Amino acid sequence: MAAKSRTVFVCSECGNETAKWFGQCPSCKSWNTLVETEPMPAAPSRHGFSGAVSRTAAAPLSAIETADELRASTGIGELDRVLGGGTVLGSLILVGGEPGIGKSTLLLQVSATLCARGKVLYVTGEESSRQIKLRAQRLGINSDTLYVEAETRLDSIMENIRQLSPGFIIVDSIQTVYKPEAASAPGSVTQIRECALALMQYAKTSGATVFIVGHVTKEGALAGPKILEHMVDCVLYFEGDRHASYRIIRAVKNRYGSTDEIGVFEMSARGLLEVPNPSQALLSGRPKDVPGSCIACVMEGTRPILAEVQALVTKSSFGNPRRTADGFDYNRAVLLLAVLEKRSGIDVGSCDVYMNVTGGLKLSEPASDLPAILAVASSISDRPLREDMASFGEIGLTGELRTVSNVAQRLSEIRRLGFSQCVLPRRCCIGIKPPEGLTLLAAENLSDAIRISLSGK
Repeated sequence: MAAKSRTVFVCSECGNETAKWFGQCPSCKSWNTLVETEPMPAAPSRHGFSGAVSRTAAAPLSAIETADELRASTGIGELDRVLGGGTVLGSLILVGGEPGIGKSTLLLQVSATLCARGKVLYVTGEESSRQIKLRAQRLGINSDTLYVEAETRLDSIMENIRQLSPGFIIVDSIQTVYKPEAASAPGSVTQIRECALALMQYAKTSGATVFIVGHVTKEGALAGPKILEHMVDCVLYFEGDRHASYRIIRAVKNRYGSTDEIGVFEMSARGLLEVPNPSQALLSGRPKDVPGSCIACVMEGTRPILAEVQALVTKSSFGNPRRTADGFDYNRAVLLLAVLEKRSGIDVGSCDVYMNVTGGLKLSEPASDLPAILAVASSISDRPLREDMASFGEIGLTGELRTVSNVAQRLSEIRRLGFSQCVLPRRCCIGIKPPEGLTLLAAENLSDAIRISLSGK
């Protein structure tokens, strides 16, 4: 009689393994994330332990080279900015985003540029080779060093990689690739972990750069175990509405660069086009002399960006007023509304408040506090702010306005786009010489800022 195979339960969020099923993961406390799977068989060892034996000899710290990392430009300036100057050879990059947002299109455009540096292998598990060819024709891509493989078996993919020895590999997507030895379905915790590990080992030993595409869940997080994000060197997220024209790519993890930079693209018939001036693009189509609109200046990495914050305040028809925020942190919006009512005497407790950031941009910097509240105050008083006015500043719980960083850069960007007034915290004006033609409207607290912005002086 054959022995019953042992199974374990693996958490899809943190990768923790348990012998029994629990409703809540004992490690990360997430609910309904334990998935039953069979453990990978351990390789036999004569020395009493399992696992691969390292072939790399230990070296003293003083003998390790600290030269700059070898980088390859992707040919797309906005993507190079997010990556920190280009792709690092031998790195593993994870690209995530909603279906249809443009992940495959961007990577196909990147492969066209990387072909000039060597062979590129594009592995697709969701489309046929003919579909990739048709998309490449629409994008005007045709190269003899770009190879396309429609395959989902990991052993077949790795064999083809060894034969071609490409310098760049794109796997679209990691959820479709499976290892036949693992007794689980493609996309499971075990399959994603084992396939990503094999690709990571090849990238580190061969020096090839590997891009892997990952799906996202309905909550917006990358599907699969959380260990996948720990294994890779860089995690890129595509943001924005797939039905809108603008796309934003952001690095949430980058071992070779900053995670504060963003890249802005516009979807067109020719693929994803760079937007070198995001502020001007995000402000296009802005309404004039309409209450509830304020221009915010936020820092995305080293680049100041202007975005329009909109607010709509109406009397509530229900006992519990609604609060909705799109592109702005919901909890932060609720906190700011409480400060507005307590410190400025403006009644918003009986009103529905809707906040929106145009262009698909998500504002997380505290400097967007003041523009958001000014938009709310403009809407509730039904008085528009001046068209040539911008704002930035952090708001404290006592209603005071606190200073922010990179004041000179923000003011230069505000003036460059034609604005002549800026509402900001008084402390930000210390030692700052404003650009010619820009008037600084300094405020000590929230009440002063609302009074100054609505009066324009």
